[in-house]
Amino acid sequence: MIDGSPSGVVSLRRQCALLGVARSSYYYRRAEPQVDAAAEQARLMRMIDEQYLAHPFFGSRNMTHRLKQQGCQINRKRVQRLMRAMGIEAIAPKPRTSQPHPQHRVYPYLLRDVPIERCDQVWSTDITYIPMGRSFAYLTAIIDWHSRYVLSWEVSRTMEVNFCLTALDRALQQTTPEIFNTDQGSQYTSAVFTGRLEQAGIAISMDGRGRCHDNIFIERLWRSVKYEEIYLREYLTMQKLEEGLDAYFSFYNSERPHQSLGYRTPEAVYRSAALTT
Repeated sequence: MIDGSPSGVVSLRRQCALLGVARSSYYYRRAEPQVDAAAEQARLMRMIDEQYLAHPFFGSRNMTHRLKQQGCQINRKRVQRLMRAMGIEAIAPKPRTSQPHPQHRVYPYLLRDVPIERCDQVWSTDITYIPMGRSFAYLTAIIDWHSRYVLSWEVSRTMEVNFCLTALDRALQQTTPEIFNTDQGSQYTSAVFTGRLEQAGIAISMDGRGRCHDNIFIERLWRSVKYEEIYLREYLTMQKLEEGLDAYFSFYNSERPHQSLGYRTPEAVYRSAALTT
């Protein structure tokens, strides 16, 4: 018997004394690092955004499966919540599970098989999610279909209609289009938004549900903005985001050539059309 213990077993107290360590150290277990919830949510939303840009037909099931393949521990309900917060959904046709406000009128799609032949024939707008470090913002822009020229843009912390109206008012200060195309989001079906367009004598066109190709030019703009600007930077404040977007849209309009425009810039096409009218 050693140290009063049966069968030659050295007691824990004696072991600690021989090693010169406190008994409390024996019971210590390293705490697991705590996950920063805000940072984790921002990381997941950015991953969802990147996947959606590459695969806009992904619904919550496919999105969840894809994120799990990339090592994320996430369930479908959380993916659904994040996609709703980001204002995105799969483009595939599906049952009408969400509708505009019942008092809001939905207008027909006016552009099927219509050739786009001139500037200010058709404008369109949309909203997209912008990652910002541990938080996020929303961007809206108004684009001329023929020239791809961005007439105005605004950012906001929320998806309320006000920043969409500000962008619309800024664009209408320059001129008016024949047709204005949007999706069926509540911002665009609202009486205040459609009222501005009707007051200006503009025909209103709205995409069919689940048909992003009805508004393909603005979808292409979002890819350019994100791959060429947002994903290359780390904007942490609204001020820095606005400064970065201001510089990017200036580059996009006046310096970035488009193959579909014969390698001319959107501004060159838009301004040349204005000079001939």
